[in-house]
Amino acid sequence: MLVLAKFLIAFVMLEHLYIMWFEMFAWTTKGPKVFKKFPKALFPATKPLAANQGLYNGFLAAGLCWSLLITDPEWARHTAVFFLGCIIVAGIYGTLTADKKIFFVQALPALITLILLHLS
Repeated sequence: MLVLAKFLIAFVMLEHLYIMWFEMFAWTTKGPKVFKKFPKALFPATKPLAANQGLYNGFLAAGLCWSLLITDPEWARHTAVFFLGCIIVAGIYGTLTADKKIFFVQALPALITLILLHLS
């Protein structure tokens, strides 16, 4: 089960690297296609804010990557739990304030990973 948990940690990490790329570099091109309920004029005006969010998602991905590289199993687990918890909180907040899909894309994979990590 630990191997599956580490695989899911890597998956969540890659997902947040994608979110980082999306928010930092593709906000004005892909953003309107993803967030269809927002006016298109909003995206150029919010590009610096989205890039800032993207940077934070990059930090979350870096933390998960770090957890996979730590050789001490207990320290690796604590590090992964912390960063997965941060992602879950961010996903729930995004669900409540921006779009309900964020829960399924961001929070749920991290929550499943956290549960598997605790079961392993």
